[in-house]
Amino acid sequence: MRALHIGATGMLAQQTNVEVISNNIANMNTTAYSRRRAEFHDLLYQDQRRVGANSSDSGTIVPSGVQLGLGVKTASVYRISEHGSVVNTNNTLDLAIQGNGYFQIELPNDRGVGYTRDGAFQVNADGLIVTSDGYQVNPGITIPQNATGITINASGEVWVKEDGQTDLTNVGQLEIANFLNESGLEAIGDNLFIETPASGQPTTDNPGQLGYGTILQGYLENSNVNVVTEITELVSAQRAYEMNSKIITTADQMLSTINSLKS
Repeated sequence: MRALHIGATGMLAQQTNVEVISNNIANMNTTAYSRRRAEFHDLLYQDQRRVGANSSDSGTIVPSGVQLGLGVKTASVYRISEHGSVVNTNNTLDLAIQGNGYFQIELPNDRGVGYTRDGAFQVNADGLIVTSDGYQVNPGITIPQNATGITINASGEVWVKEDGQTDLTNVGQLEIANFLNESGLEAIGDNLFIETPASGQPTTDNPGQLGYGTILQGYLENSNVNVVTEITELVSAQRAYEMNSKIITTADQMLSTINSLKS
């Protein structure tokens, strides 16, 4: 009986759905987190009577046929790249991108460049601007040891006020990267992504250029998770799971009825 298998595929699909929703809720306070959504496709169909086949020797055509579906499968789990709101932190090296773009991060052990919208940066012992894990922000920008203030404008220019100096000094220029298909980036944890063939190669430019967001100093981007929406989706997934389990129970009862028949 196909219904047992169909119900099982439905339960597995909703299990995946609940796992995706759970991860969204778990990251509701993660800086710059983009919520995920599970997408499902129907499985293959078995033709009991093929649509369009000849139904007689006079050339009449079967108008609809008989196709029986075999259930559902998970097609993808994609990121919804809608930007979250920004929150004021009053921290000099907290940076948010207003608009499109990703900060470029030098990954350790020659792993290449990672990309993130999490702009919670710090300065290491050498004066380099780094992430909370100590990974260098590209291009590398060094803050002088005698700096008494740091200003980063909307265009990504980094200016410092040095002790004993009146004028500000430009010590570097932040660049941000854009991707044609942001959903194609591969998440590697720690709020970082890496390039894939699906994302395409990045294009980089200064913040504020056409198609690139601007920098907002002293702010961080919130997660774009809407808790009310996620809870609603969670309840819906739970009900769908229960209905698919009911399919298996009903199919089992039907098989029990057949098994109990006596000749």
